[in-house]
Amino acid sequence: MNTTPLSLDEIYNLAYTSLSNNGCDEYNAEAVSTTVMHAERDGSVSHGLFRIPGYIASLKSKKVKGNSKPSNIFLTQNAIRVDGDYGFAPTAIKVGIPLLIDTTSKHGVGVLTITNTHHFAALWHETEAIAENNLIGIACTAYKPSVAPAGAKKPLFGTNPISFAWPRKNKTPIVYDMATSTMAMGEVQVAARDGHKVPYGTGLNKDGKKTDNPSEIANGGVLLTFGDYKGSAIAMMIELLAAGLVGDLFSFEAKDEDNNDGGPARGGEFIMALSPELIAGKDWNEHAEKFFKQMTSLEGVRLPGQRRHNNRNDKGPRHINTNLVEKIKSLI
Repeated sequence: MNTTPLSLDEIYNLAYTSLSNNGCDEYNAEAVSTTVMHAERDGSVSHGLFRIPGYIASLKSKKVKGNSKPSNIFLTQNAIRVDGDYGFAPTAIKVGIPLLIDTTSKHGVGVLTITNTHHFAALWHETEAIAENNLIGIACTAYKPSVAPAGAKKPLFGTNPISFAWPRKNKTPIVYDMATSTMAMGEVQVAARDGHKVPYGTGLNKDGKKTDNPSEIANGGVLLTFGDYKGSAIAMMIELLAAGLVGDLFSFEAKDEDNNDGGPARGGEFIMALSPELIAGKDWNEHAEKFFKQMTSLEGVRLPGQRRHNNRNDKGPRHINTNLVEKIKSLI
């Protein structure tokens, strides 16, 4: 695979220019481009520049509003809803997260529900932002069906990721962000593009047979949940939280509504924040650090989020698939 070295500024500018030239105003383009650059910075390549052609496709089809103006509504003193105004999720998240942090810091618990957005990014962006303010963050979202429930051969769930972040005073937070499928579909698509196999049983081909060929999974096949029925139960929970509780589309409804332009479907997101200081008490950090000390004393253990934070310390260029760079440039 041929790659092109790009600095983090060049990654941001490539994303920003491509979005701006295809219908995004400054506010929306800045929010999405920052999210894309952060993904590349931290090594989350399946949610970085790889997503730009899809973002642009949804702008061109007019499915997504490039000049969206998300707004906050207080449902209760602890529950906030952001109406995303049919824009991209990073813009709505930028509007909602500061208010969620302020609310949770005052009351101990806060819930943010996001509706009428199009989500194409990783979830660690929002939970990590919460944890950097000494709060616990949990986020989940659904998507178009690509994952079969346990026992089935046809999709009903999206890859339905969930992210969790735990704050650590004077240290980087503990953060994980995982699909409830065996792999995120973006990772499967990247593997197919680059000619790599995926672990056997990641998904089924169009005939319902397990396969390690990512192209067979991405084109007519289906992903499986991790852990069989256990992952299937968590994926169901996410459908109910991110669609049923939020009041937005379940994965099957998103599929029915979407125009299949290659960009993100419409849907919602559920985010919850908790204050360990107000709930557990002032010694919450010292207590948790005892646990992390025990955990890291075990040989081979790496705390979740550590790899991304290590990548973040590298200020050098990122090596981006050359064909992808040229494709994005052709869309400017």
